[in-house]
Amino acid sequence: MHFPKPSLLIALFACSFASFISAQTPPDLILLHGTILTGEGLREGTPRIVSALAIANGKVLATGSDAEIQHLATATTRVLNLNLGTFVMPGLNDAHVHLGGAGQTKLNVDLTGTKSLDEMLNRIQTKAKESPSGHWLSGGGWDHTLWTQKTLPTRQDLDKVTGDHPTILERIDGHIAIANSAALKAAGVTGKSVAPQGGAIDLDAKGEPTGILRETEMEEVEKLIPPPTHDERKRGLELAIEDAVSHGLTSLQDNSGWDDFLVFEELEKEGKLHARISEWLPFDAPVETLREHRTHHDLDDPVLHTGMLKGFMDGSLGSHTAAMKAPFADEPGNSGLARFDQAKLNAMAIARAKAGFQIGFHAIGDRAAAMALDAFSQTYNVCFEPQPAGSKCLYAVAENKRDRIEHAQVVDPADIPRFAKLGVIASMQPNHLLTDMNWAEDRLGPQRAAYSYAWKAFLDAGVVLAFGTDYPVEPVTPFRGLYAAVTRANEAGTKTYFPKNALSRAQALFAYTQGSAFAEFAEKRKGLLVPGYEADFVILDRNLLTVPAAEILKTRVIKTFVGGKTVYENTTSVSGKL
Repeated sequence: MHFPKPSLLIALFACSFASFISAQTPPDLILLHGTILTGEGLREGTPRIVSALAIANGKVLATGSDAEIQHLATATTRVLNLNLGTFVMPGLNDAHVHLGGAGQTKLNVDLTGTKSLDEMLNRIQTKAKESPSGHWLSGGGWDHTLWTQKTLPTRQDLDKVTGDHPTILERIDGHIAIANSAALKAAGVTGKSVAPQGGAIDLDAKGEPTGILRETEMEEVEKLIPPPTHDERKRGLELAIEDAVSHGLTSLQDNSGWDDFLVFEELEKEGKLHARISEWLPFDAPVETLREHRTHHDLDDPVLHTGMLKGFMDGSLGSHTAAMKAPFADEPGNSGLARFDQAKLNAMAIARAKAGFQIGFHAIGDRAAAMALDAFSQTYNVCFEPQPAGSKCLYAVAENKRDRIEHAQVVDPADIPRFAKLGVIASMQPNHLLTDMNWAEDRLGPQRAAYSYAWKAFLDAGVVLAFGTDYPVEPVTPFRGLYAAVTRANEAGTKTYFPKNALSRAQALFAYTQGSAFAEFAEKRKGLLVPGYEADFVILDRNLLTVPAAEILKTRVIKTFVGGKTVYENTTSVSGKL
């Protein structure tokens, strides 16, 4: 797969730059005396740094030295003098978030970061006391691998604190949940219940449900939760977006629901949508429904539009539900859960490829990744419909297809070249390693662990990387992921995980900006600070290219700009207010 070189993209805008200058387009905003990363040269490892940047009408007008840019200012131009030590770079583009889930977690039971079962139960009890009688408690974010006793909670644990509230709370990865007895009763789940394909009901020694529901069975019970009101949904999404822009994210590739997308439309009309959003549609929805949703909103809207189709091949490593080619090392009888039969998957993928959709498959395990690649191989020469008589298939060129595998945490080394051959993008979240490295080798065994989270191996094979956070599965901060990508070390710096797959800082920043833009067909308008591109950028309190690696974790955002407008300002920053 050939990613367009930034130098070629810059050449495309050379004429535009000249016209800006010759027409003396007045800049709205000028930044001076800075350390500004334009994004040029990142892929080659020779990043271009300038001291000044000019913005006009929401686009980058010019970059260069203070002297070159300052003379463009007019009486109406706002001039921002950057403080010593600040660092400006293109806005970060998170290639994988769940804003709807993040918003609802913030409004419901947020168990993120709980260090023990007792802490988890205390938070649940507090919410139960605040809620009306019989109100469903939902949310999640718990992670039993962080607890001293690394055992899964049970329905009996929840029953102690939930009273008459039916309760179901997802694990941090969103692939298993713990339900209390009231929720199981409401859903009719017993020891004799049969889970749908791709799901499971954990049973105790007496053959009764423990309360742990896996994958599609979890989803079946969650269907009983009354949907949030419009105002609750809107407030939750506003909180999630505020969280994102406060951490330097200017673009978000989101997997939420259709009702969430309608709220995004509302926010956009009100001028309150402060990040650019590409909303994914569900792969398993009927093709006609997908077509209707695709045409519902202008696909050329640079702020909000629908994007790829998201499908699920399997679950997660933490839940032992990732689909593996061989059993887990710590559960020899378990190879995970595959959500699809291959033949059905292939047929569905072909139908959606014919309809012209980009497809992305969640695949954590090596078997799941292989299934996704097999499906993509069936669609590689499928043409969009309808096609004019005699026309060439648009999918004959891999760059027009850009299918994706989301996560790709464990991939058989023999399958990595297939990514490149098929033009499949590896959409990965390096911050997962910080959570998973404490137990991943136990799950996988040393041989498979050595080729897990294999960012460098993908790059060496010519695969495009697109980075994200998987928020709210992990914190929304991209700097945690950048740290993980370049160090493959835990946050304390005391342990590394197969460091041969670490990236350079330039490679990691490229994946979080231009790689993510390429993954959503937007590499010709964002991801770089060059003339004609969207003026999406962040001001940080430290230079990510030069600070000690451990300092990347401490990065703070001073300001976030989208379309040249401030959407976040940290007035308590150590660098002072700009």
